Amino acid sequence: MATPDYWVIGDVQGCLRSLQQLLAQSELQQPNAHYIFAGDLVNRGPDSLGVLQLIHDLGPRAQVVLGNHDIHLLGVAAGVRKHSHSDTLTSLLTPQAQPLLDWLRHQPLALHLAGHLIVHAGLHPNWTLADVCHLARSVEQVLQAPDWQQQIHALFGNEPSDWHDGLSPEDSKRLVVNILTRLRYFDAQGHLSKYQGAPHTTDLIPWFQMPQRRIELPVIFGHWSTLGLYMQADVIGIDTGCLWGGQLTALRLRDRKVVQVENADGSLNPFNT
Repeated sequence: MATPDYWVIGDVQGCLRSLQQLLAQSELQQPNAHYIFAGDLVNRGPDSLGVLQLIHDLGPRAQVVLGNHDIHLLGVAAGVRKHSHSDTLTSLLTPQAQPLLDWLRHQPLALHLAGHLIVHAGLHPNWTLADVCHLARSVEQVLQAPDWQQQIHALFGNEPSDWHDGLSPEDSKRLVVNILTRLRYFDAQGHLSKYQGAPHTTDLIPWFQMPQRRIELPVIFGHWSTLGLYMQADVIGIDTGCLWGGQLTALRLRDRKVVQVENADGSLNPFNT
């Protein structure tokens, strides 16, 4: 069997046509191509059901890390999150879609493979690789539990906003979700910020510029469309805003080759959501 050639794909968010066009590119059509989706498969785009079905049907050629919109979908399905006016999740809230939701909730929050760490949003600077794997697993156990609909409510909320010793197990899991799936910036006190703009518009500290980060292997993340394609030796951001009229991006791990397609699904105005 040929060695997998890994492509990491940025936030799809229900943009099925864009994803189909990306996967149809010749580089991604090679027999040994494998696809790693960096979270936010669903929501706000026009066909979240189609996206989940396509990725699910790729079988072992595809792996996923969960993003904030994916976990939000599970919360809505469990009845503990409200269906927002900007959500486009109705097609996934039917009995027929339940097998896809069960598949989705069994996906990880972090992947360590081919010398890289892949998460949806960010990392705390104090965390080691072993910490990330352990903490992600603690949340995955909640999502994969038989009574996940009852347990998942504890994963939502904005507090606590800083990582420290002595957190309760429930607070720890909630903060892990917020760091791995929602983080962009820390403030000067080391608290999570909800600011979403580009780094040049704020004095907040991007998570990947925090001093004394303990993880040395390259980290690939999505989630941050205002950052765009961001390529450094130790961090790569690949959310290029397909949903907002930008591109859908795939990055090949072995040589960092980038393949992009333009939005083919129609874009949203970010100021109206």
